[in-house]
Amino acid sequence: MPLYEHVFLARQDVSAQQVESLTEQYKSVIEQNGGSIAKVEYWGVRPLSFRIKKNRKAHYTLMNIDAPHEAVAEMERQMGLSDDVIRFMTVRVEEHEEGQSAILTRRDRDDRRGGRGGDRDRGDRGDRGDRGDRGDRRPRSSDSNASEGARA
Repeated sequence: MPLYEHVFLARQDVSAQQVESLTEQYKSVIEQNGGSIAKVEYWGVRPLSFRIKKNRKAHYTLMNIDAPHEAVAEMERQMGLSDDVIRFMTVRVEEHEEGQSAILTRRDRDDRRGGRGGDRDRGDRGDRGDRGDRGDRRPRSSDSNASEGARA
């Protein structure tokens, strides 16, 4: 049977338990149509690159599927009908990766470092030695510009 990696995104305002029940629902669709799920990974709530259906974040879930195309097509059809699923993508692969996915591996590494990005999250950019002192910067008001333009 063909192998697939499937990722779906659920709305940010559903609970993790609801995402788990969606995963179980789609898992049963695959199994009823003669397939099996090799691995399920819940990646948590992550920010989206751009807004999708007014959502800025989503629950991400990865499923490694070993099933005929008809089973995957039925699962995708049901996901398209669901209001809770905002996006999904299925990719056919030659073989499934062993162990954790790159997303979970990265999260574990970042947790050991003490946060995402390591030392970069301090907020202080440091001194720019190539720039001199900029002196006092007085704010420009739009009223003074308008009156100067009227005098000229």
